[in-house]
Amino acid sequence: MKAWILYENDAWLAPLTSALDAAGVPFELVFVDGGAIDLSVEPPEGVFINRMSPSSHTRGHQGGVQFMREYLTYLESWGRRVINGSKAFELEVSKVKQDIALRKHGLKTPRTIGVIGREHLIAKAKSMPAPFITKHNQGGKGLGIRLFKSHDGFEDYVNNELEDDPGGVFLLQEYIQPPEPFITRVEIVDGVFQYAIASNTEDGFQLCPAQVCQINDEFCPVGTNSKFRLRDEVTANDDVVKRLVALMKDFELDVAGIEFVEDADGNRFVYDINGTTNYNADVEAEHGHSGPGAIAALVKRELATYAAAAE
Repeated sequence: MKAWILYENDAWLAPLTSALDAAGVPFELVFVDGGAIDLSVEPPEGVFINRMSPSSHTRGHQGGVQFMREYLTYLESWGRRVINGSKAFELEVSKVKQDIALRKHGLKTPRTIGVIGREHLIAKAKSMPAPFITKHNQGGKGLGIRLFKSHDGFEDYVNNELEDDPGGVFLLQEYIQPPEPFITRVEIVDGVFQYAIASNTEDGFQLCPAQVCQINDEFCPVGTNSKFRLRDEVTANDDVVKRLVALMKDFELDVAGIEFVEDADGNRFVYDINGTTNYNADVEAEHGHSGPGAIAALVKRELATYAAAAE
């Protein structure tokens, strides 16, 4: 009986696999980038961990996203426990669905227009006052996010530089101006608030807390570790955090880093849910937290529950 880690980016695995080793959890890595599913054949026993990122297409692995959408449903049909299963994954790969889910749970979100087909972008943007931002519906790490201060600048961008979202769905979104240049990311595992970090946005919006992104990933130019700091004034008792915990329960989302930005009046606008969350090792080491450790503890409990039910 073991855990199966379904992944497409091995650069993000070390913190999780180290935590699983420390917790004594047996596991096997399964690289996913397309393939075949024999629906009549029972999958292996154990607990599955979904580590498929919406940014997979930037590493040439969009086939993994499509495969995972079907594979997670297949696993669940055979009674397998999946950490961040099919319902959670559908939320993660669609920021349109995220906005709807956030508003359902009484959370403020920036005004957002979903646009299917790049040919509609320029016309639809005219209804969005400047400044505004664009982003990909299937994003991750801030992909496709650009801030525009004028509609003329946006039109030039669409005609000359725009990169397609994998599914052809783009977002036009109200820009929330923070009094200080940072956004906040709340980390939650198994319904328990872990901590919140502030991420500096002075150099742009492509923010990934993982150290490997800061060094090697050209799609995640986050610079130095000084971009991230613990925001200990955000606690489990905050109304936004409580609502996020309820949302995660509703959508069977076991693990997530969820981002919000505050305006000058202190209003918090939530805008991004990251199921394949990464953790900043320096921040965790400095303050004694361990997101990967919390995930490993969850997997260990679920494995024990699954093994007991199988006896």
